[in-house]
Order: sequence, then C-alpha cells, then structure tokens
Amino acid sequence: MTLPLVSVVIPLYNDARTLPACLDAVTAQTYPNLEIVVVDDASTDDSALVAEKYPCRLVRQERNAGPAETRNRGAREARGEIVFFLDADVGLSPTSVAAAVERLAADPETGSVCGITAKEPLLPTTRVGDYRILQSYYWRISSEGTVTPWFSALAAIRRSLFLDSGGLNPALRQTEEIDFGVRLSATHRIELSSAVVGRHNDEEQLSGLVRKLFRRARLRVPLYVDHRGFMRGFETRSRAVAALAAAGAVASLPLALVSRRTLPATAALAAGAVLADRGFHAFLVRERGVPTAVAYTALHFAAGTAVTAGAAVGAGQWLLSPRFRRLYRRQVPPAGAARPPLAGAPGPTTPPAGRP
Repeated sequence: MTLPLVSVVIPLYNDARTLPACLDAVTAQTYPNLEIVVVDDASTDDSALVAEKYPCRLVRQERNAGPAETRNRGAREARGEIVFFLDADVGLSPTSVAAAVERLAADPETGSVCGITAKEPLLPTTRVGDYRILQSYYWRISSEGTVTPWFSALAAIRRSLFLDSGGLNPALRQTEEIDFGVRLSATHRIELSSAVVGRHNDEEQLSGLVRKLFRRARLRVPLYVDHRGFMRGFETRSRAVAALAAAGAVASLPLALVSRRTLPATAALAAGAVLADRGFHAFLVRERGVPTAVAYTALHFAAGTAVTAGAAVGAGQWLLSPRFRRLYRRQVPPAGAARPPLAGAPGPTTPPAGRP
C-alpha cells in the first residue's frame, strides 16, 4: 500500500532560535513519505540560512504578508495529498505525522486533525513561558475530541480540502485560524488528538502574553456575535466565568487594600475564579507543587484580566464600528496580485485589516 505524501509546511518569521529543534524533529519522523516546505515570510534574522542547512524546500516571500498568507503559500507550493501545518517553535514527537495520517484515513468525516502541545517546552523558558505552556496543554488535553477551533500551529488536513475551503483569510493577523475552523467545522469534523503532540515555546514575558491575549479576545468578539456563542471545545462557559471573576478580583484589589469593606468581595471573586477553573489549578499543584501553583495562579489572573479587558474593548468596538462587525463575514484573496488565488476562494471584497 502506497502511503500518501505529506507536506510539512512551516511558516517562518524570525524563528532562527527555535527552527533547528523544529526541523530536527521533522526529519526524525517515523512516517517515511514526506516533504518539508519552509515558507520564509521576509524574515530579518538568520532563519532562512538555518533552513538552508536542512533537506527542505525553502520558499521566500518578498514582503511580510502575515501568517495566513504564509500558510496559504505553503499549501499552494506543497505537492503532498496531506498538508501538515507546523509552527517553527514546535518540535513534533517522532510518531506525530504517522498518527495524523492514520486518524484522517480512519474517518472520512474528519477534515483535519490538530495536535496537543506538550507540558514541556521545546527550549528552556521563563516562569511565564512555563505557565503558558502548562495552561495551553491542560486546556487542550481536557478538550480532546471534536472541536470548532482549528489549531494551525499543529494541524494536518487534506490539501484539496484546505484549498477548496478558501484557505486562511490574509486580512486577519491574529485570529485567522479560528475563522478557518468555524468555516471548516460547518462541513467537516475537526479532531483535537493527543496522538499528535509537539513541544513548543510560547510568550516568555508577561507583557507580551497580556498583549497577545488582549488582542485575540478583542478580535474574536465579532465572530462570537455572528455565531452566537463560544467555539465548541476549548473555550467553555466555566472558563469564561473564571476570566470574568479574575478580572473582577484584580480590578477591586486596590479598593480592598485601602478599605476592608471591599475585601470580602475581592476574596469572593478570587475564590470564584479558582473554583470555576478548579481542574486547571489542581493540575498546577500536581505538576509544580503548591508554591509554584500559587505564583502561576497570579499569572492566570493576569491572563483572565487581559482576556476580559480585550472582550470588553471588542464589544465597544463592535457597537461603534460597522467594519469591525463585518470582520469575519467576507474573505479577501491572498496578498500580492501576482500570486495565484486559492482554488475556490471568493473574490475581493474588503481591504486587508493590517496587523492589529
């Protein structure tokens, strides 16, 4: 039996630090029939030079077009029946590609198989990075099964389905994978599977993590309104309650420090935040012990506050901006007039939104 060719597509932008570990892991896969396509999105570091040392096909973009168009370009350049999208800061376990191919073949209703990031980082990281990695792992492993979000950092999909679905929207710079997941899940099942796993590095500074969470929460508001709810799996009502309670506790803390009358309310909000997401906090205690779990709970509160603030700003923007309300309702063609459009992609409608 001939195994289908798998194209591992790695979008690249200033990832010279993590790329060697990423490519080492891809070349060590047990799956025998694969190609590696690295798409350099006009990096300004030595990323392309690092890629040239490996058995991969390097595609260079003349200007930075963003992660959506970079993945679209990789899918167009790929020769495989299956495209395995992989971020340059993720190191696959040796059997991940084989497991993804097997799961796609096992169920024709499954359009894409997404992986789960491991509890361990790809490279040594900070305390903030360690918290973020544990949080991402727990939320994904506890959501294993059918989901609506599409995790583009670690995802296998039939190339024809990706192209026929219109690919990723290049106008989106932060939530393009969520938008694609909603469109794909309308016709096909998206499976989140622990059989596909990779170690990764995430935001390592609190300021960077807070900015990322704020932007993503803000930009998801129009999508939630259009679809009247959160995405299936991963984002749950209890986690939303935990974020709201954490934000309330953080916001009321200054008052509690100057007036004991507000201290019970602050304590109640903090307790509510922990109880609403108690599975994650118990996981932190098991993995890192009580002292570290307490420190990471403070980081989790900061993350919840950023998400809540982003959602609040997004709600205001949705009320005031018709363009913002239409953010996910139309799709633009890939950036660059000289580039061929994705098969089945709609024609031009609105100008790209730019980097948020």
